[in-house]
Amino acid sequence: MSSQEEMPTTQEVDGDELAELLGDSIIGREEHLNAPGFVVRPDEVETALRTLRDEAGFDHLSMLTAQDYEDRYESVYHLKKYADPTQEASVVVPTPLDAPTHQSAEPVYRTAEWHEREAYDLVGIDYEGNPDLRRILLPETWQGHPLSRNYDQDQPQIVSFNEHKNPIEGDHLDEDSDTMFLNIGPHHPATHGVLHLKTTLDGEQVADVDPDIGYLHRCEEQMAQNGTYRHQIMPYPDRWDYASAGLLNEWAYARVAEDLNDLDVPEYAQVIRTMGAELCRIASHLLALGTFCLDIYGDFTAIFMYSMRDREIVQNILEDLTGQRMMFNYFRLGGVVWDIPEPREDFFEKIRDFLNDLPPTLEEYHDLITSNEILQIRTIDTGILEPDVAKQYGVTGPIARASGIDYDLRRDDPYGYYDQLDWNVITEDGCDNYARLLVRMREVEESAKIIEQCVELLEDWPEDEREIQSNVPRTLKPEADTEVYRAVEGAKGELGIYIRADGTDKPGRFKIRSPCFCNLSALGEMSNGEYIPDLVATLGSLDVILGEVDR
Repeated sequence: MSSQEEMPTTQEVDGDELAELLGDSIIGREEHLNAPGFVVRPDEVETALRTLRDEAGFDHLSMLTAQDYEDRYESVYHLKKYADPTQEASVVVPTPLDAPTHQSAEPVYRTAEWHEREAYDLVGIDYEGNPDLRRILLPETWQGHPLSRNYDQDQPQIVSFNEHKNPIEGDHLDEDSDTMFLNIGPHHPATHGVLHLKTTLDGEQVADVDPDIGYLHRCEEQMAQNGTYRHQIMPYPDRWDYASAGLLNEWAYARVAEDLNDLDVPEYAQVIRTMGAELCRIASHLLALGTFCLDIYGDFTAIFMYSMRDREIVQNILEDLTGQRMMFNYFRLGGVVWDIPEPREDFFEKIRDFLNDLPPTLEEYHDLITSNEILQIRTIDTGILEPDVAKQYGVTGPIARASGIDYDLRRDDPYGYYDQLDWNVITEDGCDNYARLLVRMREVEESAKIIEQCVELLEDWPEDEREIQSNVPRTLKPEADTEVYRAVEGAKGELGIYIRADGTDKPGRFKIRSPCFCNLSALGEMSNGEYIPDLVATLGSLDVILGEVDR
């Protein structure tokens, strides 16, 4: 953390004060590992959440999970504050098995629309008042809810052609209107994966955008629920944001599982984790930079090839460290799987060569990109996302910081070795596509500063104190009904995981909070009233990876 910046002051959340504030809305209390939990009546959800937002300052709906118990359904809304994410609270809403219905949180937090659609799709809870409660990952004709206890995996599933008929049939035409329906994707290079944008145009301007996701849904949460904490879950996170951010994903699981099982991580291993995570951040931002410029210019220009060239150098370093180029599987609960590769001097020299070449490389990028008139015309004042709107959609990461929101979990909810290092949180107040580009380019510089300090620490670390793993029991069985949510600052934003233990060596519920999922939900708000090229640029500026959106 930069010596010029003070660590944000953190305060304990007073559960009794919040309970008094919520009054008759609550019918019970719970204690989760990192937050007080308040059990709220199904018909008081909106009132309780509005009170917590407006009177207690919980302006960030970070995560929603839904669960199916033997005697009830349950939704858990996890709340934070953008000003201090260490202040957290959970709102728990139980509903009976025969009527899993309760009020929607959407009137209070816009981001709840997509979260509740996913919970309805996979678990089966009906959110009364949600403006668009339909399936979000599975086809509308899907029978049953895959994460509910009574789901029949063997039942046939048929997707009717009537549900997906031609949108330009005659009965859709209106001679008095200039409205036109346009499909963008799902198989299109500008969608950055299998994403389908149902776009309505009024003349040449975007009137509405409905992102259609789920083409890459792989049941990652259910696979994690079928794996053991100790060994079987860690390989999966690499496959969420699969492009470059594997170690960041692994750290999200490591952090929540280590908190849940009260595991320590040696200081030496924390430094290695921090170095590896920032290498992944640089690789991810370089990929975002190259593909964004590809979207803007429309061909394989030098910018794209240069960014791939420099990302390749980072990938080679990560391959030396982990043995893999993408699916690293390098973190372990309690540390990392092995030490720095030998000879250490050669490995550190390779990193330093990359860091030494980075400043002139970034200067060249700025000459080619940020001062380019074509790019400025395409990106300045397009894709506007005001700070209050960004908060409503739960936007985090470079997208939020480009809207002037000073929110970074590496500083605000410290983990690893970040609070011992000298670096800065980057923000811009342009709120547009150009600002998002600048934030990522400047964050590469900060990541380089962090990596350089980690290398210096690792070089001087006494050989007999290089402990890479703490002593972790072979079998981990956290106490039943223990609940915890933890997050890290991923390349795209807040990557969090909620776990509810059931007393076995496997999670009872494993919920992934994807930053890409939340960031993408704001696309319509950012694009309405703009032109199709602006929509393409805005989508590129979000830097979504569909493997993480769909999971």
